[in-house]
Amino acid sequence: MFTFISKQNDSSRFGKILLSGVLALTLSACNHDDDDPVVVTPPPPPPPAEYSYSVTITNLTYAQPLSPLAVLLHGDNTMWMVGSSASEPLEKLAESGDSADLLAEAGVLASASDTGVLLPGASSSVTVSTTDRMATHFTSATMLVNTNDAFSGLTGVDISTLAVDESKSWNLNVYDSGTEANTEAMGTIPGPADGGAGFDAARDDVNFVAYHSGVVSQDDGLTSSVLTQAHRFDNPAIKLTITRTK
Repeated sequence: MFTFISKQNDSSRFGKILLSGVLALTLSACNHDDDDPVVVTPPPPPPPAEYSYSVTITNLTYAQPLSPLAVLLHGDNTMWMVGSSASEPLEKLAESGDSADLLAEAGVLASASDTGVLLPGASSSVTVSTTDRMATHFTSATMLVNTNDAFSGLTGVDISTLAVDESKSWNLNVYDSGTEANTEAMGTIPGPADGGAGFDAARDDVNFVAYHSGVVSQDDGLTSSVLTQAHRFDNPAIKLTITRTK
């Protein structure tokens, strides 16, 4: 018996296979458009680095409460200079203990303030943080409130190289803002020794920042003074430490 194979059927079958391959190639080409742009989604940027500092002060005086400590981060500049006139924000702090204007000074990149008066022998800390890389220097100031216009602190200190957990400490002297005469008279001192007035825009002293020569007091012969020998202070008046925490 012979098996008859039709050449016509083979040709038809081959044609169908060939057509299927062509269609598959065509569909594949249609699904890939070389002209479409390749979209690459970049990874999200890392969060900015945070710089955080803890500033601690200790009141070393016998009877001079300190106004709430003001801490400022800023660029390479100072908030006061011995021999130069005090700014009005510094005058307000030195005469009344009010640091609001100093904290808001132009160029301040971050700031913080303590919440209460610091009594003699006590310590307190203030934390200040920023993500601004330009905040390379710091200033800190507080008023000795049983005086006319005495303050202590430091300004324009470079902290740009301070490593995490590294600290720096200072024993600080007292400045006279030179904006209010040191009469020690009743009604002129805002602290508990008098409860008098604070800031007065009129300046009746030398009008430049200097190192403070100390109080005279009624026990020293200044009969019009509301202060006593207990309100005298020696230098240093405060100890200050800054520690980088982040």
